[in-house]
Amino acid sequence: MRSVRARAALGATVVVALALVGAGLAVLLVLRANLTDQAGLQAEVVAREVAGQLALDVPYDRLEMRAEEDHPVQVTDEDGRVVAVSKDLQAISGTGTGQVAPAPSPAAGISTGSDDDGDDDDESDDGRHSAPGRGEADSAEPDFGNGTATVDGETADYRFATVRATTSAGVTVTVHAGAPLAAEQEAVGSVRGAMLIGLPVLLLVVAGVTWLVTRRALRPVEGIRREMAVITASEDLSRRVPEPGSGDEIARLARTTNETLTALEASVDRQRRFVADASHELRSPIASLRTQLEVGAAHPELLDVPGAVADTVRLQALAADLLLLARLDAGERPGRTTLDLGALVHEEVSQRTGDRIAAAVSVPESGGFEVTGSRGQLARVIGNLLDNAERHAERAVSISVRVERGGVVVAVTDDGAGVPPDERERIFERFVRLDDARTRDEGGAGLGLAIARDVASRHGGQLTVEGVREGGARFELWLPSAG
Repeated sequence: MRSVRARAALGATVVVALALVGAGLAVLLVLRANLTDQAGLQAEVVAREVAGQLALDVPYDRLEMRAEEDHPVQVTDEDGRVVAVSKDLQAISGTGTGQVAPAPSPAAGISTGSDDDGDDDDESDDGRHSAPGRGEADSAEPDFGNGTATVDGETADYRFATVRATTSAGVTVTVHAGAPLAAEQEAVGSVRGAMLIGLPVLLLVVAGVTWLVTRRALRPVEGIRREMAVITASEDLSRRVPEPGSGDEIARLARTTNETLTALEASVDRQRRFVADASHELRSPIASLRTQLEVGAAHPELLDVPGAVADTVRLQALAADLLLLARLDAGERPGRTTLDLGALVHEEVSQRTGDRIAAAVSVPESGGFEVTGSRGQLARVIGNLLDNAERHAERAVSISVRVERGGVVVAVTDDGAGVPPDERERIFERFVRLDDARTRDEGGAGLGLAIARDVASRHGGQLTVEGVREGGARFELWLPSAG
């Protein structure tokens, strides 16, 4: 079953079937127990009535039994012999003995309170009346069991109650009385039949409703799938999947899918622009270097060696920048080395001996400038910021380090023309140069600030630019402190 609708319908049907079967069995068991208890109570009432008569020394042949109410009764003595049965009882089981023919013991005779000589001894010698002796019925809880009995040619199941009684002569007899279980069997059978008929119908309804509801709920998902298939086939990332207005999980899925498509479209566009700009930037130094080499090959005396070396250096730097950007775009994680940002600033500035304007360094001796990251990448960021400041400065470049907001801030300031407010985010884009009139040799390829911001972001930091009141621009690199 590859269909979600089929699996959902089958799962719901199985769960409902198990629940209904369990509930049905519980109902049947409770119903049977209640009806069986009612039959046992009826049998106990009949048994106690007969036991009460025996306790009053009623002769066996004069016992009043509920034969007309279909309650079979069997009375046995201490030796297990049958001494009395109800009318029309032809067979019985479940009472300990299957005999139905009374065979009373001579010792079990019950006194009637009269003498054989016929003398009137109702009055004693002293003139007082004497009362006959009385037995007693056992008040203990009766024993119950199930069995069968044949009454007037009809055999049925019965619930038997067993009660004991003692006559005035000290004879203990046992009374077995039954109550029919026909009502219990009929009720349980009716309920069971109704369940067997209704359960399949109910399961069909559950399966159908689940199928329809699931189909309706998954209809937007099918629309999303079809649109994604079209986008994949056409490679048109400007298309978007339909967003249902239900506000449920499927709507959030569609919204997330569209957001992913938007990010993917932006990434692809950025990659295309990157490839186009990189090709354009690489074309110039390669073409210049080729021209110089071809001229040198034809006329060695005209070979501009310094120019060829400069173009080669520029080409090497551009290739290094492109390689670093490619690694950053591929998700390369920075190192976890702990380093002192103040010492790194001193080291980078000390290596820049050929700069047009020497940078003034301000690093407090208090320390506390430890950060975690890649030493090479952070050194590249500081170098790019110093390159940018030197390129635009008039007379001064300064770099300072301070602790702020739970991190370390490196600020690079120049006294140049500054960055217009509406261009302060654009300058961090790749291959962006605000001064289009400058030559590429003077302005670079426009990758330094883009690389610096990407590296700062991957280290959990920020790179921002702001204006200076005296004129110029201040670039601030914030990195979280180590630990």
